[in-house]
Amino acid sequence: MREAYRDQLGQLADQLADMCSMVGEAMELATRALLEADLALAEQVIGDDAKVDDARAQTEEAAYALLALQAPVATDLRTVLAVIHAAESLERMGDLALHVAKAARRRHPKPVLPEAVRPYFSEMGRVASKMAGEAEQVIRTQDVALARALDDADDEMDDLHQHLFTVLMDREWPHGVAAAVDVTLLGRFYERFADHAVSVANRVVFVVTGKMPNYSTDEF
Repeated sequence: MREAYRDQLGQLADQLADMCSMVGEAMELATRALLEADLALAEQVIGDDAKVDDARAQTEEAAYALLALQAPVATDLRTVLAVIHAAESLERMGDLALHVAKAARRRHPKPVLPEAVRPYFSEMGRVASKMAGEAEQVIRTQDVALARALDDADDEMDDLHQHLFTVLMDREWPHGVAAAVDVTLLGRFYERFADHAVSVANRVVFVVTGKMPNYSTDEF
């Protein structure tokens, strides 16, 4: 019975790691759809979002079943609670990729992004996908040092986001209000994606150490 219980805890971690892979791929594809005005890619991300939602539901159902049937304590309890919170963050990451894809679809066949900001979003997409991959590795390895290293990647995303605003606030911005609104919202989506990746990693730190790192992730 105890061995089966440990297997169930391991399966929860595997489900979370798989969700990381799903949302990382979703943001990668959504970014390509955005940069390339690729309607087919945008539609793929939009259609696949239900899979992320289903994965969260299945993971939470399994976690709540363990709480009810096994009454875990100490590290095991921390693991189950961390899974529930991390699954929520990962679903939101999927939703943020979905928002990017919907922006690409909404403006199709016209490109969403003015040429001046395209390099920023290319780099933000790279950082976002990398962070999702690193969060997956943190879950699979429980590597606290790697978890804490995600803060550096988050700082990189914040810097990109801040520099993006310097372009938007330029008095010579020639692309109009609609483009400025699109760029502002899209930048926020990438920044929030990174914040949630950090949150997922911090949940692993909580499992391993029993202490939650200081971080702030606003509700989206």
